[in-house]
Amino acid sequence: SGPVWFAPSKQIVFQGGELNPDDVIQFLSPIQGIVYMSEQAVATALKLEAARYRNSSSAIPAGVLRQTGGEPLSAQELADLAAAFNAARETNQTAALNEFVQYTETLTSPDKMLLIDSAEFQAMEMARLCNIPPYLAGISVGSYSYQSSAESRMDLWTFGVRAYADCIAGTLSQNNVLPNGTYVEFDVEDYLKGEYSMSDYREDNTNEPVPNGIL
Repeated sequence: SGPVWFAPSKQIVFQGGELNPDDVIQFLSPIQGIVYMSEQAVATALKLEAARYRNSSSAIPAGVLRQTGGEPLSAQELADLAAAFNAARETNQTAALNEFVQYTETLTSPDKMLLIDSAEFQAMEMARLCNIPPYLAGISVGSYSYQSSAESRMDLWTFGVRAYADCIAGTLSQNNVLPNGTYVEFDVEDYLKGEYSMSDYREDNTNEPVPNGIL
């Protein structure tokens, strides 16, 4: 498989009825959707999360009591031995075993059971698919230079949003949507500078509310 490129659709159906394509504004993003470009990566992430969920409910024993000699113990006797060992550990700091029983710690740790390394790698993979720096998604990337909030907003706009915003603005600025010479653009200066508040929003919003409260 490979990139799946789309063109304006000539047959549009909505709620069972066919619409005239000339009456519909179609936004064609320059970036292919991750469900088309990266089916395997998305499927891997979903399966990995399902495996972590299953492992989270699995009880991990701290250690194993292994009989190394003497008369073989039955299943009930082994269960009683383990229960007595656990009860003794709750009240005593020192354990005592004879030469026929050996205690071995389990090598499985919670981070291995929860597949921490695999989850971090797959999270970085999904961040790359979404064209955003991993740190914007809260993913640890090790040591990196100090990043101010303004630089973080710029990275989010540049890598994660701008391609879609340009698609929306460019589509709405076409002559089949607006009169010739009229164009649409996003006002992101205040966002990038961090200079915005609810009071500014109220001052800029001059629309009168309609009776149902929707502007």
